[in-house]
Amino acid sequence: MTDKEGGQRVRLDRIDRQILSDLQDDGRMTNVDLAKRSGISAPPCLRRVRALEESGYIKGYHARLDHARLGYTVTVFAHVGLNSQAEADLVGFENLVKEWPEVRECHMLAGETDFLLRIVAKDWDAYQRFVTEKLTAAPKVAHVKSALAIRSAKSLPGVPIAVEEKK
Repeated sequence: MTDKEGGQRVRLDRIDRQILSDLQDDGRMTNVDLAKRSGISAPPCLRRVRALEESGYIKGYHARLDHARLGYTVTVFAHVGLNSQAEADLVGFENLVKEWPEVRECHMLAGETDFLLRIVAKDWDAYQRFVTEKLTAAPKVAHVKSALAIRSAKSLPGVPIAVEEKK
């Protein structure tokens, strides 16, 4: 059986959920350590990881970087409204946003705002240039409301994973 993205569907058991939970917390964990934590030997653990990757449960691996140390001291959440909600215009905006490296996340919303963007910039002036030169200049953009992030108290990747099934 395949899922809608074309990957093989895997029925997740406790071991799979443990593997996903551990890799979500530490994507650099060795297969040997992952196997120990999951209670299985290394070869079947590696097969399970590959099956989880092929089925689309694991989308990739990345390093969490310190954005301030890299010079990105400003994070802004921009609420963007378009003057058209036709599917072609929504998709067109999404495709345009994918070209902008400053936009780290793009979420289509229901309600007053069409999109919520998380944008990083070197400073406030750089963010203002991005807004005026790219965002508000984009086709179909009707309004942009910016909310400057002061600090982040929590930022976790992924989703909560219950390793043990609830009965």
